Amino acid sequence: MLKPSRIFLVGPMGAGKTTIGRQLAHSLGLEFDDTDQEIQRRTGVDIPTIFEYEGEEGFRKREMKAIADMVERDNIVLATGGGAVTRPENRRLLAARGYVIYLACSPEQQYERTYKDKNRPLLQTEDPLQKLRELNEERDPLYREIADLVVSTEGRSAQAVVKEVIRHFEES
Repeated sequence: MLKPSRIFLVGPMGAGKTTIGRQLAHSLGLEFDDTDQEIQRRTGVDIPTIFEYEGEEGFRKREMKAIADMVERDNIVLATGGGAVTRPENRRLLAARGYVIYLACSPEQQYERTYKDKNRPLLQTEDPLQKLRELNEERDPLYREIADLVVSTEGRSAQAVVKEVIRHFEES
């Protein structure tokens, strides 16, 4: 099996990047990390607090720095935030430094997985499902632009997705 030493997971919130990333890393004998968790470690506060005090722009600057540092690590599966691809520099770094897997799912599936989660600042709106649809329209082309592999997580278990990714590596 020819497995990459750097695997970067991109996709919308609720696609399963963290859950699938942990299982994939374990299956491949790699480390797992998450850019959102790294930002929280660095700042000592949660993501909604960063959004409250610095806005989305402040958060995106912190995210860009975290990604720039983290893509240099070897033997890693890295889950990125859903909006990481909105910055051209992040897309360039992710595409150049590792194997990018786009975990895709519909806005309706995202909503089912995230509607109770108060740690999603972009969903604190009158119509979260409509917001997810808007984000999907904007970001789906950006995910696809840098993806080496696109895998649907729609209605699937993390284990099934991990098996598909590993099967892809075995067949490569």
